Amino acid sequence: MTTTGTVVVGADGSPASRTAIEFALHDAARRGARVRVVAAAQPPEFAMGLYGMTAIPSPQTIAEHAHKSIRQEVDGILRARPDLTAVPLTVEATVGAPGRVLVDAAEGADVLVLGHRGRGRVASAVLGSVGLHCILHATCPVTIVRPTKVGEAITVEPAVATQGG
Repeated sequence: MTTTGTVVVGADGSPASRTAIEFALHDAARRGARVRVVAAAQPPEFAMGLYGMTAIPSPQTIAEHAHKSIRQEVDGILRARPDLTAVPLTVEATVGAPGRVLVDAAEGADVLVLGHRGRGRVASAVLGSVGLHCILHATCPVTIVRPTKVGEAITVEPAVATQGG
């Protein structure tokens, strides 16, 4: 397997996302790689139907807001973990279906890192739609991490999918 020196991590502002970003930074430091933090915001049409909004923000405004929010999250992680500040990283945000955006961003990457929200006993055992989409369609390995409690080690679960044929 050829390595590109890139770890891509999906970010959405959740505790699972924060854990995934921290894991990606650790993994990149270990690999001597860089990190691409990628946020995918749902298209405006998605929010319009959910909230009955009449004037929706432009896709550019949505992407800018997502970028600012995720950049603040990354900065907070780096303040808390100064040992990870040497890892080169970029923060990107785009509007689109999260699964597709992350699969596209991970093209040619060494690994794609995603958080797992796991809400409740049954939901914790089931992978969400974005994670499942990425496992089935990404061209690189996918690592799923669960959020941790303060002082608890990051839990990593291998995610393996095979192409049917």
